[in-house]
Amino acid sequence: MFSMAMVCLVVSLALVFDYVNGFHDTANAIATSVSTKALSPRAAIMVAASFNFLGALSGTAVASTIGKSIVAPDLVTPLVLSAALIAAIFWNIFTWYFGIPSSSSHALIGGLVGAVLGGFGWNYVKWYGFIKIFAGLIIAPIVGLLAGSIVMTLLFWVFKGASPAKTNNKFRKLQIISACMASFAHGSNDAQKSMGVITMVLISGGLLAVFQVPLWVKIACATAMAAGTAVGGWKIIRTMGGKIFRIEPINGFAADFTSSLTIYSASLLGAPVSTTHVVSSSIMGVGAAKRLKGVRWNIARQIVIAWFLTIPSAALVAIIIYNTLKVFL
Repeated sequence: MFSMAMVCLVVSLALVFDYVNGFHDTANAIATSVSTKALSPRAAIMVAASFNFLGALSGTAVASTIGKSIVAPDLVTPLVLSAALIAAIFWNIFTWYFGIPSSSSHALIGGLVGAVLGGFGWNYVKWYGFIKIFAGLIIAPIVGLLAGSIVMTLLFWVFKGASPAKTNNKFRKLQIISACMASFAHGSNDAQKSMGVITMVLISGGLLAVFQVPLWVKIACATAMAAGTAVGGWKIIRTMGGKIFRIEPINGFAADFTSSLTIYSASLLGAPVSTTHVVSSSIMGVGAAKRLKGVRWNIARQIVIAWFLTIPSAALVAIIIYNTLKVFL
């Protein structure tokens, strides 16, 4: 058991992570709708913030996975969680600054693993749980890629005889619905990660007897993410919304629809996936179905490299932060 001040520190850092996650990952839900002018930037931000909030309140299965699968309860110290969260926040801000759509989920998981490695060593990470989570993080983008390609191919087949202008006008309106779906799905998965961390520290601090996310934690995390979403992430929106390939409304709808179903299905299963990865891979799949050569694969390659760098990079940062904090605390 540790002091209330240390519990408050970890809770505060978790909410900061959620806030940063909100503006870092805003692009996931609204990039395509802004790119095609289905929504104005201001309206898109309002949609994303509102539905992120609602999605964050929709369940706790992902929070339970984060809270139980990587770190043993006796290792959940304020120092470990603080190092993990600071590392994840640092990596999110670093990649946001350079407009790289990296994964907040990878950053947090890498931070947790690195903090345990820095404090206790290799044998104290729950590697079985980590591998299960990592498998989900890898599988989800593949599902998004394939589903995006299939859905786009089906839409091309259904609307092959229709006027392109009329078709895109219809899908520009439907994009408002798909943006709401994507925002809700994003909140249902990403906000729960901080809920899991806060619940971990409440149990270790003796404030909770069992792993059950309190209502105030749900509301606090949902609010922090919605507030961060309201700030927006325009550098990443430019990457996601236009640099991968030239998106039209029918493409944007297909990408948002498939990514939202993939992400929300993962949330129901308790799998913490990377919303950034799923959305960007869905966009790639849609682009490939439209025209393989039309996808700017050099941008896609940079995104994929960022995917694989995030966990080890965040882990390394967490190790450095843990050992730095240990000197002063």
